Amino acid sequence: MADNNNNQKSPNWSTSLMRTRSEQLPEAMSALKSPSPVHPSSSNPESPAALIGGAETNSVNNVSSGTLSRKSSKRLAIPSPGRSAASGRNTHIRKWSSAQMKLDFDDVSSGAALSRASSASLGLSFSFTGFTMPPDDIADTKPFSDDDIPEDLEAGIRKKKIHTEPTLPIYLKFTDVSYKVVVRGVTSTVEKDVLNGITGCVNPGEVLALMGPSGSGKTTLLSLLGGRLRESTVGGTITYNDQPYSKFLKSRIGFVTQDDVLFPHLTVKETLTFAARLRLPSTLTKQEKEKRASDVIYELGLERCQDTMIGGSFVRGVSGGERKRVCIGNEIIINPSLLFLDEPTSGLDSTTALRIVELLQDIAENGKTVITTIHQPSSRLFHKFDKLILIGNGSLLYFGKASEAMDYFASVGCSPQIPMNPAEFLLDLANGNLNDVSVPSELDDKVQMGNSEMETRNGRPSPAIVHEFLVEAYETRVAENEKKKLMIPLQIDEDIKSKVCSTKREWGASWCEQYSILFCRGLKERRHDYFSWLRITQVLATAVILGLLWWQSGSNNPKELQDQAGLLFFIAVFWGFFPVFTAIFAFPQERAMLSKERAADMYRLSAYFVARTTSDLPLDLLLPVLFLLVVYFMAGLRINAGSFFLTMLTVFLCIVAAQGFGLAIGATLMDLKRATTLASVTVMTFMLAGGFFVKNVPDFIAWLRYLSFNYHTYKLLLKVQYEHISHTINGITTDSGWMEVTVLAIMVVGYRFLAYLSLRRMKLHT
Repeated sequence: MADNNNNQKSPNWSTSLMRTRSEQLPEAMSALKSPSPVHPSSSNPESPAALIGGAETNSVNNVSSGTLSRKSSKRLAIPSPGRSAASGRNTHIRKWSSAQMKLDFDDVSSGAALSRASSASLGLSFSFTGFTMPPDDIADTKPFSDDDIPEDLEAGIRKKKIHTEPTLPIYLKFTDVSYKVVVRGVTSTVEKDVLNGITGCVNPGEVLALMGPSGSGKTTLLSLLGGRLRESTVGGTITYNDQPYSKFLKSRIGFVTQDDVLFPHLTVKETLTFAARLRLPSTLTKQEKEKRASDVIYELGLERCQDTMIGGSFVRGVSGGERKRVCIGNEIIINPSLLFLDEPTSGLDSTTALRIVELLQDIAENGKTVITTIHQPSSRLFHKFDKLILIGNGSLLYFGKASEAMDYFASVGCSPQIPMNPAEFLLDLANGNLNDVSVPSELDDKVQMGNSEMETRNGRPSPAIVHEFLVEAYETRVAENEKKKLMIPLQIDEDIKSKVCSTKREWGASWCEQYSILFCRGLKERRHDYFSWLRITQVLATAVILGLLWWQSGSNNPKELQDQAGLLFFIAVFWGFFPVFTAIFAFPQERAMLSKERAADMYRLSAYFVARTTSDLPLDLLLPVLFLLVVYFMAGLRINAGSFFLTMLTVFLCIVAAQGFGLAIGATLMDLKRATTLASVTVMTFMLAGGFFVKNVPDFIAWLRYLSFNYHTYKLLLKVQYEHISHTINGITTDSGWMEVTVLAIMVVGYRFLAYLSLRRMKLHT
């Protein structure tokens, strides 16, 4: 009987529940149409109509007043703050009604499904009168949010919000910024305007987008604002908290370049950990810095690929979106006050690009100032930006709120004639393209006058005329008012202003710590190159061939000694030639990385140079050991422990000297084609002057042999192998050998010092 009663009551309960649900829509509609902020049914706190009406009225008020925050806009599913209140209200009603009507009878009878649907659509939870939920289902009634779904960014769902500690707020202003480049031709020199009178500002908590066609000057403007271009051809004023640029800002600025400059053989975790240890303040311990790197990995949704190599052109690694997030993580790991990004969405699909921009929003919401260049964003991306700068041919076409850009251009007579992505419309205007765009009356009058210079084949104004009109319209309507606003001093504490003026650099680690970190990073990055099967096979194959050609060659008579001297000369040439062409690539290949990290003051140049040159030594000296173990005993050289180790030390000294020579050429020229050409000619000259091919060198050119590390290495090898037989071998007289050791030691230090000076003189940020 109990079961029958329950079965009889169930239809009635479900019917009443369905009736309550069907009555919600008219009540909600009446609540939205009512001008009163308080719904009449609000006296009953458990009335769904009252709750729905209150939620809807609040959302409409927020949208209409223009104070809708990003979080509320996401929760209420309103497309953007720039849309009208009516649009947001209609969108919300459609989502609410569709979520309610899609519930089937079985889900309604369970009760929890209705609660979840109402929570998802309205961002709140409530209970019906006379409807009781089991305690286990109460947890399901909380509102859904992006933070509750631990999925990956590229899966289309947001990860955890970026949570960072408070930082120094920086208000960026720039007025009449101009930049020129000197184009040197064969017979003349011409100055070209890249930027012309760019004015704007961005405050903490805002995302400023720089838009414009390719070649319009977006990256140049971004580099100027980020302090990456400091030249005399820069005009205008750029202030940070009303103060000029100072070296202190290097540690407060994060700059993500357009190209993903990363070490391909390091994993994601290693990349961010090394960056944290180098850039975070020295007051933090090593464990705290590594913890910060782990937090950034989790915040960016990279834990799935944290042990995967970054990869590159010839190395398989992470995806493009993950690589871009690693670049962003490298900068936000220091909790910057200013974050600059150069086209962070280029090459990414629309969904991944949207997640990147939403990530920038989260960073801005924590009090950071974010400036990014963007290339043809989708409509969803466009509505995510707070402010917009539109540049065309280096001139400013618009600066203001992104949500007001369409209204501004409509006021000057330019409106899309077909439904169009706002970003596409703005880029068309910046290019001077008025296809599917209404022509302003001023331009139309000029076209009707029939001036051939002002019209194109289809009777529309030429791009040059459109550009001139848009620049003039902005200068007459908006520019002066914006400049007056920028002249008003900031109402901030003097302490904040004084911190920006500080000229003291803040290093994240001491010199010794920087050297240690860079040394370990160099070993991990280049171990794959040094121990590649190709290089090992090359060295071992050469050793085996030499051992077979000079198989057990004795040195008991002068003829056999002369033959074996040829083997010693080849060893001197081979281990002088091989390191030179390996070291030439060191600095030119790492120039982009060195430029990026030095611009951010990650380390001292001296610490990098010493770590870079010494981290190669353990790897450079392992292959010669394998080489000599094969050649020495196959060729039957002097079987003596002292002679073997002295031979090995002589080869090591030659390698280090030759490596310094290669580093000097690479650092001085910074161009692989020119460096390899110079090195080929020089090494060939050193080989010919090495004393084996030419015995009687003319006096006027005999000094060349003393510059050749091959010559000094050859003399040392002859002394080690044959000093017990003769002091004159193959026309070369051996002495104590200290002179040769001293000259090679001077080469080791001198060539490296020349390479360091070349790096110091180079403008690495250009």
